[in-house]
Amino acid sequence: MTLHFEVAKGVGTIRLDRPPMNALDVATQDRLKELAEEASRRDDVRAVVIYGGEKVFAAGADIKEMQRMDHAAMVVRSRALQESFTAVARIPKPVVAAITGYALGGGCELALCADFRIAADNAKLGQPEILLGLIPGAGGTQRLARLIGPSKAKDLIFTGRMVKADEALALGLVDRLVPAAEVFSEAHAWAARLAQGPAIALRAAKEAIDTGLETDIETGLAVERTWFAGLFATEDRERGMRSFVEEGPGKAEFR
Repeated sequence: MTLHFEVAKGVGTIRLDRPPMNALDVATQDRLKELAEEASRRDDVRAVVIYGGEKVFAAGADIKEMQRMDHAAMVVRSRALQESFTAVARIPKPVVAAITGYALGGGCELALCADFRIAADNAKLGQPEILLGLIPGAGGTQRLARLIGPSKAKDLIFTGRMVKADEALALGLVDRLVPAAEVFSEAHAWAARLAQGPAIALRAAKEAIDTGLETDIETGLAVERTWFAGLFATEDRERGMRSFVEEGPGKAEFR
């Protein structure tokens, strides 16, 4: 099994386990989609951590496997590849990537599917596909440009260069740096804190933000307005506002 899924205290951990570098072969991609969909469905999963282990997040696609594919095969496979990553991006719950070691190519693209990225202070990230005569094919040209801007994304994609953790932080490619030994615990703590929050409101916030980034502002505002009003029908909204009035801010306990 190249991927494992464990749930504890509301946090589901998707763990890559394909030594030595967690290369993302076809079987791993398909399993990733299955687990992302499972995490989306399960009520006991309130937040998700994606983790590659202590040494490496994921060093990219399985190049030997890809080398055997011709154009016709990749026309078919490229859609499934993108769909597996999109399934992670569309998990309607907070998702954090816990990045150790290398996050390159498909590994970097997988990290881009998370809402928040916590990286080891010795991590290295990049999109080196151009060095193979290719471009990123699992969402990198789209998600990277949306995250750090088109010029910075073109720098990384056109050159294929790796960036060290401090540059990744400066670029906005990752959100927090911690010692390597603390990456998973920090990521899990972040997810566990959000797992205690109002699940429907968190889903609404994620959908409104992500939809707004992909469309015009009027459409984004309409999505926000619909969710905002809809949340007034939830028990969490009633509980949160009552707690605020009676006890002050930040003390509500959500179900």
